[in-house]
Amino acid sequence: MNCLGTLAVRRAASRRLLQVRPLTGTTIPIDVDHYSSGWNIEDIGEFTKAGKYQIQTFNKISEKGLQRFPPARFEVKGTEWETNNAHAILLRSHKLQESEIDVSVRAIARCGAGTNNIPVARCTELGIPVFNTPGANANAVKELVLCGMLLGSRRIVDGINHMKELGRQGLAKERVEKDKSMFGGQELKGKTLAVIGLGHIGASTARDAAALGMDIIGYDPALSIDSALKLPNEITLCDSISAAVANADYISINIPYIKGPNGTHGIIGKDVIRVMKPNAVLLNFARGELVDSEAMKEFLDNGDGRYVSDFPDDLLWDHKNAIILPHLGASTEEAEDAAAAMAADTIADFLQTGTIKNSVNFPTASLPHRPEGSIRISVINKNQPGVLASITDVFAKAKLNIIQQINLSKGDIAYNVLDIDPSWDHESVSIKDLQKKLTLTDGVLSSRIVFGTPGAGYARNIDGQYWV
Repeated sequence: MNCLGTLAVRRAASRRLLQVRPLTGTTIPIDVDHYSSGWNIEDIGEFTKAGKYQIQTFNKISEKGLQRFPPARFEVKGTEWETNNAHAILLRSHKLQESEIDVSVRAIARCGAGTNNIPVARCTELGIPVFNTPGANANAVKELVLCGMLLGSRRIVDGINHMKELGRQGLAKERVEKDKSMFGGQELKGKTLAVIGLGHIGASTARDAAALGMDIIGYDPALSIDSALKLPNEITLCDSISAAVANADYISINIPYIKGPNGTHGIIGKDVIRVMKPNAVLLNFARGELVDSEAMKEFLDNGDGRYVSDFPDDLLWDHKNAIILPHLGASTEEAEDAAAAMAADTIADFLQTGTIKNSVNFPTASLPHRPEGSIRISVINKNQPGVLASITDVFAKAKLNIIQQINLSKGDIAYNVLDIDPSWDHESVSIKDLQKKLTLTDGVLSSRIVFGTPGAGYARNIDGQYWV
């Protein structure tokens, strides 16, 4: 991203916005409101209000969810906000491009579980946490899975289309009883359901299917304690997908799509499909890429099995034994409200306190309350040896006392939060100057003063240059 043309203007803006004010509980002047990060001076009057975090949304986000942002501290803008100078981004299905992520963006949240439409790897390199909303749409997807089992059991869709055709011919009343044998099926009670992936959706599906009288088989190599507690008591856990599906009448896939080596692309392939019962019903409301379409077509051609999914498939879309729906999994008013509310709460908590929850690329950080009279500073850096020591050295040289500190890492990224005591007995230290030294430390990606005017106090180190 090329922002060199606006750097001088932004620095001019920062000088005009400089405020020096006393910190609560002390008389030491602390100049933390030293810039409104990311704003061009000519744009400020139009796009921002003093003292508010700016949230940009893509897609139509639930208004009920967006109302979770306190209006006194947050301002929400839609896609018409073309300058992109936001502090955080909320989206649903929009395929986010790097060019839409301005240097002022501190966080991105997806109102949903999957983050395939966000360049997560690049965001990690830039030091930007990406959040999702696991479990917010679980009930909506679970209900569609149950619906899919019914659709795959009794040729209901074929029956509906047949009756429409008879209606056009004026033969519906005459043929309604004669033709019903064409659309026979089976009941769910007493049948076996294999649930592949026992997270929020999988565990909920297993529990409700058991309530319908089904026998449950499960597979999840990373089963969490929280999900395990939601499972029905009578469930058989297997050690492989093939073992789980071998004796199943219905199979529900509830796993994430992961690209690359050891990923999940085509994980339901020939080796798995060949051990399935010839009349098994495969339910895919997770991701289309999880299923090998060629292998599934061969299965459907040679047996009486079914494939039900809400993802497009160029090979199976018109197969007589496939039911391909629009992507309806989370398309309920309740799910959209819940996902938007969770995303809003997550972003608000991160911006206001530094807390990280439900991030796909950053470590979870449950932070203690900021001590009275202290200043909280967060630092995002590359997870490499020596960086933490360099960070704390900046505070030591400024003779600042660190009251409490956390240091967490996930993969290539590390996250630090430090609460410092400004009550020193010598000449006042400029937090603005301190932050510049901190941000330009080798290995540091960005820093933020989690204190003072919302939207102020954010800085980034981009290729050794100081960006505010």
